[in-house]
Amino acid sequence: MRIAIPVADGVLSLHFGHCRTMALLDVDPATQAVLRREDAETPPHQPGLLPRWLQEKGVQTVIAGGMGVRARTLFEELGIRVIVGAPALAPERLAADFLAGTLKTGENVCDH
Repeated sequence: MRIAIPVADGVLSLHFGHCRTMALLDVDPATQAVLRREDAETPPHQPGLLPRWLQEKGVQTVIAGGMGVRARTLFEELGIRVIVGAPALAPERLAADFLAGTLKTGENVCDH
């Protein structure tokens, strides 16, 4: 399974659409282990581009602090699960908490 998490300064970036780096984590749901992390530079911001780009990279789940309704819809249409309201923690911690079923989420911090 591959999880994408937008990062800035080593932790989750709260503004998904304008992040410059995406942590791509390969995880094993059975063992709840993070197997590999790749930090990928995101393409220049364009509405609707990130969902397709992440699908091409094999992402099945996105963990974000906030995401607009349109972006969420585009991800869901591509079969990518979206978790919003995640706290600004390290990507490995977020992935581990998600896999363990203990990820605490709050409000979607994006209002568009």
